[in-house]
Amino acid sequence: MMKKFISVLLVSGLAVSLTACDPSSVTVDSGNTDNSRIEKSLGNAVQDKGASEDDDSFRIGIVTGSYSQSEDDRRGAEAFQKKYGKDMVTLAIYPDNFTEEAEVTIGTIAGLAEDPKIKAIIVNQAVEGTTDAFRRIKEKRPDILCIAGETFDEFDDIKEVADLVVNNDFVARGYLMIKTAHDLGCDTFVHISFPRHLSYETYSRRVNIMKAACEEFGMEFAMEEAPDPTTEVGVPGAQAFITEHVPRWVKKYGKNSAYFCTNDAHTEPLIRGLMSQGGYFIEADLPSPLMGYPGALDLDFTGNSGDFEKITRDVEEAVVAGGGAGRFGTWTSSYGFTNSAGLAEHARNVILGNSGITDLNDIISSYKLYSPETEWNGSNFTKASTGEVFDNIFLIYQDTYIFGDPGHYMGITKTEVPEKYFTIE
Repeated sequence: MMKKFISVLLVSGLAVSLTACDPSSVTVDSGNTDNSRIEKSLGNAVQDKGASEDDDSFRIGIVTGSYSQSEDDRRGAEAFQKKYGKDMVTLAIYPDNFTEEAEVTIGTIAGLAEDPKIKAIIVNQAVEGTTDAFRRIKEKRPDILCIAGETFDEFDDIKEVADLVVNNDFVARGYLMIKTAHDLGCDTFVHISFPRHLSYETYSRRVNIMKAACEEFGMEFAMEEAPDPTTEVGVPGAQAFITEHVPRWVKKYGKNSAYFCTNDAHTEPLIRGLMSQGGYFIEADLPSPLMGYPGALDLDFTGNSGDFEKITRDVEEAVVAGGGAGRFGTWTSSYGFTNSAGLAEHARNVILGNSGITDLNDIISSYKLYSPETEWNGSNFTKASTGEVFDNIFLIYQDTYIFGDPGHYMGITKTEVPEKYFTIE
């Protein structure tokens, strides 16, 4: 299935601030941040372009994880708030341990609807509980647009209460990551996860697609289990496990093995270990040059976290200096950042009557405002078991960039994914 090819252009912004989960105090003060570099990088493309005089008649709420769990998601929300101001944009954070604090998570999301001026609520990543929160919102305020970025809930459930859902394309990427690893010379692909993630339809289906792709390309597919950071071990314990096991895995599978982990917190120690031990890292589960690389390579991007062109260059220099040229990859524009800011921008356009809520071209146009120059591909989600096309759920992905001297894009957005992979359950 060859999807519609879309080229994406341009810039991103950033504002650094904090918020609480209490719906009564979710407004964020970003006034203390030095934004001079960021504002310069924004240019005219993301300055207010003379918005409607009715702008002050509504607000948009964005709910993300914390910096420790999903920094890029949070930064994108702050960039949108920086652009339009605290009077129009309300931010909130769900708990790090959202699986154990389900009611707090649901309350944080649904609580935004208590503000009568809220007309759209974006949750990115849309962790467990988002469907229940959207259901509560729609029961009281059917006028509110409910938008999920990277949902963890079942598609069959969330499609009934969300106006729009956008996830990374786990179907196409399940094939394309394996193909990329094969093209780079890998003979083994190692998938690292834990039972909670593997219980999700999107993750389990991607595993089966990866297995089939490995068989097609004559590669070994292996699975390793690592601790879930949302359990009692926490992020430190989960990261310590990865650090300890990377040398064992590379010894077991060889240096021509590629690795993929489904959890953001696992990414930094995995990259650090592979940098020193050997092995390949095609891209993160939710790719970004900020995902895992700064901590793994001891890079400090304070003050320019929204300048992804510069970040990509700096990461590439560090990867090459560390001996990782040709073995590590990313998306050059942060998916999490763009999902938060781009979906909020799209919601604003829909509220103002300038876009259709399920128009992919309109969605991508909003993403363009927050993405460096890159290529995207996307389509509606199709349920493998029935062939049903969900008109309010979209899967998207960017081209994969491999760091090197020079680095290069793999051209995967132009690669045709064989039709059979779209029916693998």
